[in-house]
Amino acid sequence: MLGSRPPAGMRYNQTDMENEKEMIVPAGTPEEPANGATDAEAPPGAAATDAAEMVAKLRAEKDVLHDRLLRKQAELENFRKRAQREREDFLQHATADLVRALLPTLDGFDRALQHRDADVPEQFYQGMKLIHKELTDVLTRAGLTPIETLGKDFDPHLHQAVETVEAGEHRDQEIVEELQRGYKLKQRLLRPAIVKVAVASHAGAAGAGDGEGKPEGRR
Repeated sequence: MLGSRPPAGMRYNQTDMENEKEMIVPAGTPEEPANGATDAEAPPGAAATDAAEMVAKLRAEKDVLHDRLLRKQAELENFRKRAQREREDFLQHATADLVRALLPTLDGFDRALQHRDADVPEQFYQGMKLIHKELTDVLTRAGLTPIETLGKDFDPHLHQAVETVEAGEHRDQEIVEELQRGYKLKQRLLRPAIVKVAVASHAGAAGAGDGEGKPEGRR
């Protein structure tokens, strides 16, 4: 009935009901940690280990790239030197061929000026001397130098002996006559000088039958 009061044993105080609600905890509900940490959090020191491994990996890659760079630089430098050397060799070879082709012309001027014809006017030889000088100056600037012969000792690397004479007033192995001038091109032999060489009289006598005592010429 409305307005009736509950039995005396069934009376609850509102305060008691609220206390009971606070004491009830739903089953299966985990308690949250006080510090807010989770089970999935990485253990201490793992982040530092990953960073150290990454640094080591980057350093190894840097070393590989640096070594590769040094190799490429060395290859480039070797290529540059090789190209420069090949260029110099080519120019020197081309110059040697050109100068060697002009040597017979230079020899012709030398013979013409040494053996003059009395019937030829002096003005002709004066003009020839000027042309000879101009040609000689051009070849000298290109690096051509004559090989010294008269009064020098025979050198098989520079001279070619085609005849020997008894020493007499000359010393043994002394060059007494130049038959054809030899030349160097920038310190390299271009053509040996053809010469006559003096030998001691006893060497000449000993070599009269077997050819000994004669300087070995270049073949």
